[in-house]
Amino acid sequence: MLVKPASAACDMACSYCFYRDLAQGRERGCRPVMDRPVMEAVVLRAFEAVPDGTVAFDFQGGEPTLAGLDFFEAFVAEVERRRGGCRVSYAIQTNGLALDERWCEFLGRNRFLVGVSLDGSRSLHDRLRPAADGGATWSRVAASLGRLRRHGVEPAVLCVLSSELARHPQQVYRGLASLGARHVQFIPCLGPAEGGDGSPRSAEMASHALTPGRFVHFYRGFLDAWERGQAEDGPMAVGLFDDVMGLSLGRRPRTCGALGACAPQFVVESDGSVYPCDFYASDRWCMGNVCSDTIEAMAAGAVVEGFLSRPRRADGDAPCTDCGFEGICHGGCPRLSTAFAADGRCGYREFLEYGYGRLARRARERVGRMPWA
Repeated sequence: MLVKPASAACDMACSYCFYRDLAQGRERGCRPVMDRPVMEAVVLRAFEAVPDGTVAFDFQGGEPTLAGLDFFEAFVAEVERRRGGCRVSYAIQTNGLALDERWCEFLGRNRFLVGVSLDGSRSLHDRLRPAADGGATWSRVAASLGRLRRHGVEPAVLCVLSSELARHPQQVYRGLASLGARHVQFIPCLGPAEGGDGSPRSAEMASHALTPGRFVHFYRGFLDAWERGQAEDGPMAVGLFDDVMGLSLGRRPRTCGALGACAPQFVVESDGSVYPCDFYASDRWCMGNVCSDTIEAMAAGAVVEGFLSRPRRADGDAPCTDCGFEGICHGGCPRLSTAFAADGRCGYREFLEYGYGRLARRARERVGRMPWA
C-alpha cells in the first residue's frame, strides 16, 4: 500500500511537481493530513487482505513527513497491534528537510527503506528544488543523508530526471559520487497529464518534461561516467542499469511497468480514497475508500478493470514494431514512457542500442563472481 499521509502538501516548491496538479484537480480535494480513523482503516484493510504473508507500507507525498513523527509512531504501533504473523516492511520517499536526529532514529529503529529526493548536484538541485520560502536546500538534504547513515540507514537517492538535469550527465554523476550515493534511481520528469489545460502552470511543467533526445543523451553520458568511476568512487547501483542487467539474465525488473504491463497498486490518499497508480490519482480512477471498502472489493471493481484495459498509447508514438528490445520492454509504463518515446522516436531504444551489450557483460561477470555460480 502506497500511503500519502499529507496528500500533496510539501515544504518545497519544485516547479515540475506533477502530484500537486493531480490533487488540485480533484473535485473534493483532499484533507491536509490523514487523521487517526483513516490511518487505522489503512492498517485494518491491509491485514484483512493479507492475514498471513507480507504487507509493504510505502509512504510518499507531496512530503509525507509533514504528517508528523507522532503520526508515524502511531502508525507503526497500530501495525504491531494488528499484524499477527504477517511480515511487514516500510519505505518512505522524502525530500529530507525534516530528517532530524529523532526522525532518523525512528527510521533506523523500524528498518525503513528511505529514498531521499536530491537532484544531482548542488547548483542543479538548488535551482530546481527550492524550499517553499525560496531558500536553497542542497546543504540541508546532504546533512540529512549523513544523519541517516549514522542511524544505520543507507538511503537511496532519487533524482527527478528533468530536461535541465538530463543536459549534464557527468555533473550529475560527480555530484552523486561526492555524496557517497550507493543506490540511485532516476525518475523521468513528466509533463502535465493529458497535455495540460493551457495554464501557466501547465506550460511550466511542460518546459521541464523529459524528451526522448534528452533521455538518451543523459543515459549515454551517465553510463560512461558510471563505468569510469566504479573503481575510484566505489559501487553505485543505478535503477535503470540494474533493471537492464537483470533483464539480460531473464530476471524480472524491479521498476513498476518496466515490462509494459500494469498491475494495480493501492495508493491511499489522506482522506482514505484509493487509486490504482499515483500517476492516475484523479477522480476518474478512484477505486473506493479504505473507510468503507475492502481491498478485495476495490481490486475486483469496475475502475480497476477499466484501468487495466485502457489503451496503452496511440499508434506511431514509438517505433516498437521493428525494435529488437521490444521483448524486454513491451512499450514500458504508459505514463513514464511519454518521457522517452514521442513523435516516432524512442530514447530508451537508442540507449539500449548504445549500452545493452556493456550492461549485459557486467551482469554476466557479476554472476560469475557469485559463490554459487
